[in-house]
Amino acid sequence: MKSDLPTQACTLCPRKCGANRLSGQSGFCGATDVVKIARAALHFWEEPCISGEAGSGTIFFSYCPLRCCYCQNAHIATGEQGAVVTEERLVEICLDLQRQGALNINMVTPTHYADVLRRVIAQARDTGLTLPIVWNTSGYECVEQIEANEGFVDVYLTDFKYADAVLAERYSHAPDYESVALAALDKMVELCGEPQFDELDGQVRLIKGVVVRHLLLPEALDNSKRVVKLLHERYGQRILLSIMNQYTPLLTTHAQAGDEFAIRTLTKCPELAKQASDQDYEALLDYADALGCEDYFWQEGSANLESFIPDFDLTGVQNSR
Repeated sequence: MKSDLPTQACTLCPRKCGANRLSGQSGFCGATDVVKIARAALHFWEEPCISGEAGSGTIFFSYCPLRCCYCQNAHIATGEQGAVVTEERLVEICLDLQRQGALNINMVTPTHYADVLRRVIAQARDTGLTLPIVWNTSGYECVEQIEANEGFVDVYLTDFKYADAVLAERYSHAPDYESVALAALDKMVELCGEPQFDELDGQVRLIKGVVVRHLLLPEALDNSKRVVKLLHERYGQRILLSIMNQYTPLLTTHAQAGDEFAIRTLTKCPELAKQASDQDYEALLDYADALGCEDYFWQEGSANLESFIPDFDLTGVQNSR
């Protein structure tokens, strides 16, 4: 299958930075012409219809086109962690995860490798992969790339972070986030349709459809209310909504360790040094209920503990054969 990565100018993500990645130039995301991953293992902390009890076969890719300043996976988003893998190894990893009993293959932050991953998915299916493919994304996607994913991706596990251009610029340098993410989400819903489920070894899993996550940020309740209202009114039961409270102020830890980026970020955005309040989260859930949202996912207890962030220690990455 011929690569659709632009020879001279990369346009895989909405940044359309124009990097000549095939010649080794880094894009805005940080990636070049090779694929890096930081972990490939069963993951148990996604929504129940994704992880179940058996776990989601999750592959964490290094680098990211969005690069939010509060990123919970910053060490892989910047490419500090991860190892280069071949397409052949990625195919093996997918099949390994299937043998381990995964409910699906969950590709986390895949956007900047979309062309390669479509080839990998096709090759894996040709050699025995039968699991649904989950595209786990920030939501900042190009419509044409979502269209190109048709026939390759079964489930979208996508964020919808902002309905506030000022906040999107402040935290993600993406003032166009709402309009871009909305257009991409429209296409995801169009291609995947309403959620479809089956059972695998007695576990209910999502095999087709779109899960939309929204993370409540500190002092950003108004943004979250706008997001929930927008999603409910536009899509209703055509999506599965997940309202999250697991923001973890890792910037504080990094700043205390002398990380200059964290120090600069907290100087500019001091609100990110704390967790979102329980009161705000309860207010957001009450707001969703009042709108008529039904059957959405929500979190309780200490969902914002660092223990919910996996170790990016190359588990499952290296070939053990």
